[in-house]
Amino acid sequence: MARIRREIFVLVVALAIAFIAVTAGMNGWGVLGLLVIMILAVMCSSQPRARPRVPLSVPEMEQPATRSLLPEVSATLSALDIPVMVISSDASVLFQNRAAEKAFGEVAIGAHISARLRSPGILDMVRETIVTNAPNQIEHSERLPSERVYIVRSSPVELAPEGSIGERLFMLSFRDISEVRRIDRMRSDFVANASHELRTPLASLRGFIETIQGPAKNDFKAQERFLGIMFDQTTRMSRLVDDLLSLSRLELKSHIAPDEKVDLVPLLGHVRDALLPLAKDVGVEILLHLPEGKAEVLGDRDELVQVFENLMENACKYGQEGKTVEVFLKSGPAGPVEVTVVDQGPGIPAEHVPRLTERFYRVNIEDSRSKKGTGLGLAIVKHILTRHRARLIVKSEVGKGTSFTVRF
Repeated sequence: MARIRREIFVLVVALAIAFIAVTAGMNGWGVLGLLVIMILAVMCSSQPRARPRVPLSVPEMEQPATRSLLPEVSATLSALDIPVMVISSDASVLFQNRAAEKAFGEVAIGAHISARLRSPGILDMVRETIVTNAPNQIEHSERLPSERVYIVRSSPVELAPEGSIGERLFMLSFRDISEVRRIDRMRSDFVANASHELRTPLASLRGFIETIQGPAKNDFKAQERFLGIMFDQTTRMSRLVDDLLSLSRLELKSHIAPDEKVDLVPLLGHVRDALLPLAKDVGVEILLHLPEGKAEVLGDRDELVQVFENLMENACKYGQEGKTVEVFLKSGPAGPVEVTVVDQGPGIPAEHVPRLTERFYRVNIEDSRSKKGTGLGLAIVKHILTRHRARLIVKSEVGKGTSFTVRF
């Protein structure tokens, strides 16, 4: 019945055609048969029209978008020249850039931040940032391999689009303020050291000038003697200022390790040749014991020359009673490279040895000044060796001499 209702127009047309055919005189049975065939054809061929299906609108809950921010954060931070680490909400290291690897060493991905940074201040700051989701910062000092001072800042990384939920990331950045602190300290140290050490020669100069202008105004022999002393004092002051400036320059770059290869065999020969006039004046012979072939270390050639000149010069001045200064160079594929300067002088009492590299520290003040020492030589040696990641080992026995060993 549904099909008949749908095809009612076609059936009406078929009945009208049959009526016209009967009226025109056609055989009634034939017309009836044709009508039946047409009706059957229409009923069989007509397919039910598919009713359009109305999609059921099922309300769906909008799921929050979750995605990882680490790749884009890491790609951005890799280009920075300051140390940066990315940590998770449980303080595990997820990323560190090359500057962080160079400054603090490589940290295994997934390891807790305390595996490398053991400072309680940093750990407490990171913990507080994770809990409160608020940035914090502290000042942190690293002692090895050289003294560095950082402003360490921890802050949440907020790059997720509004309305989405991403993993919680936190960034730990290190701003190096070592040079600022060092310049401040250098300025104060320079003023304190210079004022202390320059006070005596300046007082001497003033006294001699007043004497020349007064009682010795017409005494040319006394004037000549005083002028010689004044010249020595001004020369000492010049050396002192030069050493202080050299020490200050070394402190500024003590954290930058040199990366040039230097062969110590010809370098020690050059230093010995430069000191031959001094050795001849004090009656000392410098003997070199060098291995065959090369003995290369990473270093700055000019600074290493300054180190070994200082050590050999001290050995000649303060160990001249022994008449010889021996220099041994030890180099092997399995062990470190070592240079040892040995004198046969009176030696140094044990209580003075730990303080030899302090600024202006002298075992014998009068002896040091009489030999034109500034008290800064071994302090300069210490700073140069610190920059070269090398060690200075001092061994001395009263009455038997002293040895200074530089171990790379």
